[in-house]
Amino acid sequence: MQQIINFVLRNKTSLLFLLLFFVSIALTIQSHSYHKSKFINSANFFTGGIYESASSVSNYFDLKTQNEILVEENNKLRSQLLNDLDSSLTSISRIDTTTFNGRYKIQTAKIINNNYSASKNYLTINKGEKHGLKEDLAVITSKGIVGIIDNTSNGYARVLSILSTKSKINAQLKANNHIGSLEWNANSSSIVQLTDISKFAPVKQGDTIVTGGQSSIFPQGIPIGIVDNFVLDISGDTYTVDVKLFNDMTNLSHVYIIENLDTEEIKLLENPVNE
Repeated sequence: MQQIINFVLRNKTSLLFLLLFFVSIALTIQSHSYHKSKFINSANFFTGGIYESASSVSNYFDLKTQNEILVEENNKLRSQLLNDLDSSLTSISRIDTTTFNGRYKIQTAKIINNNYSASKNYLTINKGEKHGLKEDLAVITSKGIVGIIDNTSNGYARVLSILSTKSKINAQLKANNHIGSLEWNANSSSIVQLTDISKFAPVKQGDTIVTGGQSSIFPQGIPIGIVDNFVLDISGDTYTVDVKLFNDMTNLSHVYIIENLDTEEIKLLENPVNE
């Protein structure tokens, strides 16, 4: 305490000057609107910068939560889009559109393991039977198709990748609806093959390939890739088309699982019990 008193006594002139200086500044700001507005703007700029920096730090640590929210919102929008698309394609043939809340049920999952270097590749996702997953459900990303669920446990599911020689998916040329089978020759992780395309189909490089819809697994029109190259088969009747995938199959994170709620009805119709 004595040291503080000694400091004040030694520097009383300087301290008195500073006190009077700040008092004069305060009186000037209070009595002149121009100076007052400048002071407030400067203070707001300074505090705003602090708040912005604090917000940036907070947002950084909250990125995981925000990403999960965005994925869920994207999931809802994609679900609505698919159901609207399906409604427009099948409204003539559907009698009762209120039985289900749309034809497709969609949920999100995260890939926890991804193989792409073998001839028969699989992915593992972090959802399973307790989340309502089962075999033969479609798996896609916002860019395109990934594969089909072929095995499930309580909390996880295995996905047969389109990068598998066992995979065979109905697909078509978007421009003219010519149908073929999407397969993989195990040569490249970015190229798959669309086979059995009629030689009369007007195929050209850059054409978009989408799912064909002649299956109860994938809805029609899900993106796959673009035509990279095509050759006429030995028979001379069909093309084999190299398709460059929209998805980078070596770098996948979040996926969407699509369930066709009409699958059982379709199976029952196509395969009667007493047949």
